[in-house]
Amino acid sequence: MPYLLNVVYLLLIFLSLPWLLYQAVRKGKYREGFAEKFLGLVPRRTAEGPCLWFHAVSVGEVNLLATLIRRIEEERPEWHCLISTTTMTGMALARKKYPKLAVFYCPLDFSWAVREAMRRIRPTVLVLAELELWPNLVRAAEKSGARVAVVNGRLSEHSFRGYRRIRPLVAGILRRIGAVGAQDEAYAERFRRLGAPQTSVHVTGSMKYDGAETDRANPHTQRLRRLAGVRDDDIVFLAGSTQEPEESVALEVFRELRDPWPQLRLVVVPRHPDRFDSVARLLDRSGLPWQRRSQLDRTGADPSARILLVDAVGELGVWWGTARIAFVGGSMGNRGGQNMIEPAAYGAAVSFGPNTRNFRDIVATMLDRDAAVVVHDERELTGFVRRCLDEPEFADDLGRRARQLVASQLGATQRTFDLLAAMVDHPAQPASRDLAAA
Repeated sequence: MPYLLNVVYLLLIFLSLPWLLYQAVRKGKYREGFAEKFLGLVPRRTAEGPCLWFHAVSVGEVNLLATLIRRIEEERPEWHCLISTTTMTGMALARKKYPKLAVFYCPLDFSWAVREAMRRIRPTVLVLAELELWPNLVRAAEKSGARVAVVNGRLSEHSFRGYRRIRPLVAGILRRIGAVGAQDEAYAERFRRLGAPQTSVHVTGSMKYDGAETDRANPHTQRLRRLAGVRDDDIVFLAGSTQEPEESVALEVFRELRDPWPQLRLVVVPRHPDRFDSVARLLDRSGLPWQRRSQLDRTGADPSARILLVDAVGELGVWWGTARIAFVGGSMGNRGGQNMIEPAAYGAAVSFGPNTRNFRDIVATMLDRDAAVVVHDERELTGFVRRCLDEPEFADDLGRRARQLVASQLGATQRTFDLLAAMVDHPAQPASRDLAAA
């Protein structure tokens, strides 16, 4: 099976080669980490003792791990933690967010690459954030004597239907996973129906709630407020994690409301860095004064610019603390939504579009508690922002309910930590005594 998968992977890469080359030339993707990805030449761990290898695909998963790694540092500082990621943006954020930890690109699921990575790292537990079921990686971990865990496990109905088509393969992988910490019972049941053993599946909750900052007066947010020249009487409308055409929608909302509401400010944070320049061109064409976040450190805030483009990676969670009115992007297009917990935790009046399949359960809970509003188009978003401006008590009540909801969901990090601690304290044994010969 490992060798058959190698052939399939190589064939897929060959078929995708024109697209991969285009992405590498035009957008700089896939250039870094060749030795790590294809040969498994990841950093070699020389220290002894328990080791947790965390795999976080991209920015969202990298951010997700923050509270768990902090808990480990506080309660089990003797554990060695390493982080792998897949994307360039995930790598940039991981290096910035965890400067004391080894950070590297995860090897592709070729048998020789994952086997070499296991030899170098010698993990006690391989920890997969949310869901990354790579057969050779999981098999190599088992053969090396590492246990495998899925934390903050999420399995949408769409993904479940896809995995169900290859259930025999997926079931074989899930039987090798020692623990699945699912976000809720619905996800847990999907894992079981795909073949995960009943005893390995646990409902731990979502660590995304634990990771959300709730204090607007935190020093990071206050620093950015001062840097951007946000005054106490300003009303910040923040459109975060946006994709096309959400920036233009937010811009038109601001254009319509800026004159009757001179305190209104617009902050736009695109989801992908490769769109910063295209959004900048959109703002140029608007004819309205605006400024880049990257300019603030050099030139300071321009008092005439009431629009700010945040062209920085990893700052959105801090910028949400400046927002009184929030639109969570990726929800009017086809991406399936982005994390709406962060603005909710700050008590912002939260809105998002109708396409939020990736956060279906969180959205359902927020709507059930009247803690957010769904807007389908520019007209509805304009109406929502206008009502928040005209009726501040409406915005305050919406934000208060959102903040209370987040507070009621806390505790997933501790439950996940306890799950991992049990695995570290009862390690597995290598499937082969001579791994070098495997």
